[in-house]
Amino acid sequence: MTCDVRLLTQAFDPASAQADFAAAHPAAGGIVSFLGQVRCGDGVAALELRHYGPLTLPGMEELAEQARRRWVLDGLLVVHRSGTMAPGDPIVLVAAAARHRRDAFAGAEFVMDHLKSDSWFWKRELAGGVWRWIEPRHEDFDDIARWN
Repeated sequence: MTCDVRLLTQAFDPASAQADFAAAHPAAGGIVSFLGQVRCGDGVAALELRHYGPLTLPGMEELAEQARRRWVLDGLLVVHRSGTMAPGDPIVLVAAAARHRRDAFAGAEFVMDHLKSDSWFWKRELAGGVWRWIEPRHEDFDDIARWN
């Protein structure tokens, strides 16, 4: 099983990353992916993600390893941006390849739920000329609790 975990400060092309990932796993019966992007609307002009370097990438790699140990995956791709992004910009891409769809769905969802609520990123958004910090929602914690 291959794990490709990337922490980027520049924009990435999710379609190209997904195509490369699929091409690298031709024996997989299913490939599931999730793309998170900066929401448009609600007056949001920008989203900024900050992180603590010594913990973030190692934490993301450990999360990928946990998914690998839990499900039978052929491959896992985790790409996450940091820095300031505009509405419509990709933030995160998680893709899982497996012989069977249930493992692919579960692996991708597990990683995404943990990135959303139990990660090493601090988020704030710019709306109406004012920056405000974004905290995880109660639903995010409910999502992560089901994996225990």
